[in-house]
Amino acid sequence: MDRDALQLSREEMRSLGYRIVDLLVDHFADGERHSTGRSPGREELEDQLREALPEDGTDPHAVLDQVEQDVLPNTMRVDHPRFFGFVPSPNNFIGVLADALASGFNVFSGTWISGAAAAQVELVVIDWLRELCGLPDTAAGLFTSGGSMANVTGLAAARYAVLDDDTDGAVAYCSDQTHTSVDRALRLLGFSPDQLRRLPSDDQFRLDPTALTDAIAADRAEGRRPFCVIANAGTTNTGAVDPLPALADVTDAEDLWLHVDGAYGAPAVVCERGRERLTGLDRADSLTMDPHKWLFQPFEIGGVLVRDERHLRRAFRMGAEYLEDAVGEDDEVNFSGYGIQLTRSFRALKLWMTLKVFGRKHVAEAVRRGFERAEQAERLFRERPGWAVVTPAQMGILTFRCVPEGATEAEVDALNGRLAPAISEEGTAFVTKTTLDDRPVLRFCPINPRTTADDVRETVQALTDLARDHYSPGAPS
Repeated sequence: MDRDALQLSREEMRSLGYRIVDLLVDHFADGERHSTGRSPGREELEDQLREALPEDGTDPHAVLDQVEQDVLPNTMRVDHPRFFGFVPSPNNFIGVLADALASGFNVFSGTWISGAAAAQVELVVIDWLRELCGLPDTAAGLFTSGGSMANVTGLAAARYAVLDDDTDGAVAYCSDQTHTSVDRALRLLGFSPDQLRRLPSDDQFRLDPTALTDAIAADRAEGRRPFCVIANAGTTNTGAVDPLPALADVTDAEDLWLHVDGAYGAPAVVCERGRERLTGLDRADSLTMDPHKWLFQPFEIGGVLVRDERHLRRAFRMGAEYLEDAVGEDDEVNFSGYGIQLTRSFRALKLWMTLKVFGRKHVAEAVRRGFERAEQAERLFRERPGWAVVTPAQMGILTFRCVPEGATEAEVDALNGRLAPAISEEGTAFVTKTTLDDRPVLRFCPINPRTTADDVRETVQALTDLARDHYSPGAPS
């Protein structure tokens, strides 16, 4: 080991590398045997991990021991087959190996001159996604850290294309179910909070085209400048898909930009069931999706597509004397000119390798299983007394409540608030709760292709047992 060069010997690298590969193989091959992980308190982790900056360094195997003993067990396993909370990230081993290659070779994918093949791979994969979504040949895009940055990128293109970057009096519209990353994106782009109209959703938690048209008319009458509608291709709360064709009709008639937030839902277009649910996706002016959700990639990889490549390049391309050598030929693509980042990792490699190794057909089957597992959970809850489905399984998400016979509203709310942390504490499964119509509900998102029918069945049984244990009629809530 040459510590001053930060270099291990060939033998040391091989020994440590093999050990890490073994950990990863065990994680993928035997992961379902372990719990969904834990999230300990700050005090416990301070005791385990707080230390002074090491002066001389530590044996790398000892450091890996600490990672194995104190770090990995104290995280939630979002790729566990029974992790049903939020939107899981059920990665795959090929994607993990691709990330290792991209990191190990330290590929810089911001400019063509430093990463020509990386840029070409990204162009190819972006074009695959463009074709799946039905966008025209004029469309282009890039990979980002996640959906939040993808929304910033798409809405920046909208601001430039429609407003020429003049935000004065401009208004954007979305439903009350839209992800808060949209609020953050618009704030970063210079819009004040009152320039985003969050309209009440309909009884299916979708953006209502009639309410949208009325809001646009009211704003125009008051001298404001409507410029963009943000639609959902699968809301985080319920999986609802806004009526994309009707919303596209509105934006066409009003000459507005249609931005579709499909962070988790849009990748479902890879399978037939997803395409049916996502009719109208091809009419978006900009579209976001997160391959680290329903395309089974390791964190981080979000993505954005823009219908007209010129709007993306004009919104972000800036020159600098220190980048003169990076400009290159007209057909050389510098992705740093398509978004915020100059320094970019080679995110495209993992999705490219995954799609090449498994093929579209098998990725589509993996997505289809997510639909089926959510529908299985819905059937099981409907069959059991004391449970009520709040929103049916759609786009791989189900919401439901435990409603014991004779329980008051306060008792029902308190019980449902306790069930999610209770099952998580057991380690049996991980389920989260949300709020719909001002009432707490439980939420189930079983999109991991490694989730089995038994995983769903046993989780429903575990929740039923916990509901019985935690419900005491008449007890203080």
